[in-house]
Amino acid sequence: MTDQTDATLDEIRIALALPIAANAAFDGWGAAARDLAADSHEVDRDIAALALPDAPAMIDAWFAAIDATMLAQVPVERCSAMKIRERIAALVGARIDAIAPHRESLRRALAILALPQNIVLGTRLGWRAADTIWRAAGDSATDYNHYTKRSILLGVYAATMTVLLDDDSEGQVETRAFLARRIEGIMRFEKAKSGFIRRTRHRPSLSRFIGRLRYPVA
Repeated sequence: MTDQTDATLDEIRIALALPIAANAAFDGWGAAARDLAADSHEVDRDIAALALPDAPAMIDAWFAAIDATMLAQVPVERCSAMKIRERIAALVGARIDAIAPHRESLRRALAILALPQNIVLGTRLGWRAADTIWRAAGDSATDYNHYTKRSILLGVYAATMTVLLDDDSEGQVETRAFLARRIEGIMRFEKAKSGFIRRTRHRPSLSRFIGRLRYPVA
């Protein structure tokens, strides 16, 4: 129990995110879960409601807490010694570790994010997770690769979380095996794409040829 009397709203969000997620498995993502978390952390319930007014805000805070947990578990210095596929696997694996004890909370959270009014938020949170993973893995691409890498990883991550929801294996070995197969697929795609780019880099460009016909060089 920690005194949060002088805490800012951001600090309260951080402090309550994980306790709310633990309560949400039984009480849902609502006032009951938030009030229990506020009481356990000596936060006034009205202040907690101001910091986290509704279910989407609570889920957003929880996902941000998962990001922070992942980065703490797989710091930059650890990533730097790994191959890229090992980095992605370790980072997503850390998320699995953080979420696995709260699978029912995740199930309820995903149901809320699937509601029409929350689709944009759900997409934004998924993209934020994929972007955080790639950045932690050392990716600094700013061209179209920035978007393709994150889009592909977002699909893999979403599918992995779906598998996790029903994975009762010890240590979530089934989910981790699924993830490993999907990451291998990403690596094969990236290798094939790189090879295609190298092979076509010096081929004549039809668009440039047509442009020269239209605007001949003086």
